[in-house]
Amino acid sequence: MLRINHHITIGEDELEMRAVRAQGPGGQNVNKVSSAVHLRFDIRSSSLPERLKQTLLALSDYRVTKDGVIVIKARESRSQERNREIARTRLIELISGAALETKRRRPTKPSINARARRLDTKIKRGRTKSLRGRIVDHE
Repeated sequence: MLRINHHITIGEDELEMRAVRAQGPGGQNVNKVSSAVHLRFDIRSSSLPERLKQTLLALSDYRVTKDGVIVIKARESRSQERNREIARTRLIELISGAALETKRRRPTKPSINARARRLDTKIKRGRTKSLRGRIVDHE
């Protein structure tokens, strides 16, 4: 059982983990040991709430395929078990990030005092600029 938050959990039967050979340097260990892990999670057939499914499917994340499957690759550690933990943690972070609801902005207006201060500074600035003009003698 994978706990995302207080309300959302995912069963282990919904996760598909496969051990594959890691890429890159590592010598003989990389060539003979399948320590990297590919975790697959099908969003559409999962037990997640419908709103969260839609949010995950709408993500523009490279880990979400067009078919609605989250694919996470973990190959940081030499240990397959540690890579499994890393992949699970990444899945939890992805889903919990999508589960957060952003607060809607409530439009506000400037207060009466703020408007008055703004007008006062505009008037003062206008006076300063008018004093910079040409001096004309009225004789």
